[in-house]
Amino acid sequence: MVRPLLTLVLLAASGFSAVAIADEPLRLGTFDVDASPPVGTPMAYDPTDGVQDPLHCKGIVLLGEDEPIVLLAIDWIGVGNGGQDAFKEAIAGAVGTSPDRVAVHALHQHDAPRCDFSAAELLIEHGVDPSESFFDLDFARDVIARAADAARQAKADARTVTHIGSADALVEGVASNRRILGPDGRVRATRYTACRDEALRAEPEGIIDPNLKLLTFFDGAEPIACLSYYACHPQSYYRTGLASCDFPGLARQAREAATGIPHIHFDGAGGNIGAGKFNDGAPENRQVLADRLADAMRRAFDTAAETNRRSPVSSSSIAWEVVPVVLPAAPHLDEETLSATLADPNSNARISAAVDLVWLRRCTTGNDPIPVSCLTLGPTRLLHLPGELFVEYQLAAQAMRPDLFVCMAAYGDYAPGYICTASAYYQGGYEASPRASNVAPTVEIVLLDAIARLLQQDDH
Repeated sequence: MVRPLLTLVLLAASGFSAVAIADEPLRLGTFDVDASPPVGTPMAYDPTDGVQDPLHCKGIVLLGEDEPIVLLAIDWIGVGNGGQDAFKEAIAGAVGTSPDRVAVHALHQHDAPRCDFSAAELLIEHGVDPSESFFDLDFARDVIARAADAARQAKADARTVTHIGSADALVEGVASNRRILGPDGRVRATRYTACRDEALRAEPEGIIDPNLKLLTFFDGAEPIACLSYYACHPQSYYRTGLASCDFPGLARQAREAATGIPHIHFDGAGGNIGAGKFNDGAPENRQVLADRLADAMRRAFDTAAETNRRSPVSSSSIAWEVVPVVLPAAPHLDEETLSATLADPNSNARISAAVDLVWLRRCTTGNDPIPVSCLTLGPTRLLHLPGELFVEYQLAAQAMRPDLFVCMAAYGDYAPGYICTASAYYQGGYEASPRASNVAPTVEIVLLDAIARLLQQDDH
């Protein structure tokens, strides 16, 4: 059970019947470093020609009774395999904690870099320079080192947290489901995040989570940091050659500028969610979408600040639980085929082969499971999941514990690619295709079990 803020200790020998001894306070530090790629280095799809909107690597360090906990969100398309290890080990070493108490999530912007040191090592072994077309290793190491230094300083500068406030707010005119089903129950069209097809934009929103969730940390009456969560692909348009944090990053930065409070935003389970119903790809729509998201952040922030929405917390109010999972590999992944592709100097699929081969070996050996984790903060639960997760997982988690404020960050370990529901693999569509998803349909059982184990535990 989470212990109360005050513990009564009997001191009869001293002549006192009882005294109230306060728990140590919970403390929090924030950090923010520039994660924009240098000109000429690879982004996910194109070389970097410049920076339109700076990319950020932002996070919080929480100091309670046990080892520190770090939550990090970076404006990159994805961090997978050894990229996750590198971030977690460096930051854990900097703040004095264990790597499994560090959660690293990407926001999945597409005009942004990726990071996977495991695949890079394979490529180097086969004579391929990852820094030419995959990602710049020196740049990634520099961001990791600066993030670790910033996290160390955040720990040193941490402030007392006395209360947390939570609220959600409806986001209108942003999210829509990407998968349009036909009468046979199979995907007949995909409404991508920028959709120029008027007929597809006219289709209903479909299954989404319409709410943004926001958590504010307070020192007395003063808000000192915000975390927000919203499930939607973050692309308004891309392949410009200019790095951009796109509309979620612009919304986050606008709120930070308006309040003066550090704001860390996480992409929820938005694998099958995009802005396609409301976005035809026109550049001006980026700011329109950002304004709509920022408005929801504002409304949630105002509600979370209300006295009746704030809960007292102390160092004993938090807990961290991890369920390691080994996900089932997609049946299309074949080690012999992938190895042959990687070894073929004439193949243009060597990078994807390296990424897939690393992932397949993780799945088959089971030696490097993915940590699915949950942070308890009083009545709030913050879940941390891998891959491009379908929104149904987020909705299922909330339904498991309607008595709690449940938030979900996806896009943790990027190696699995899209993680669909079991039925979606029957329905077909891009997200369930071999080019997009590296897991089998039984992934649903594995992840829902892990989520249930984390949420259904007795209060800590």
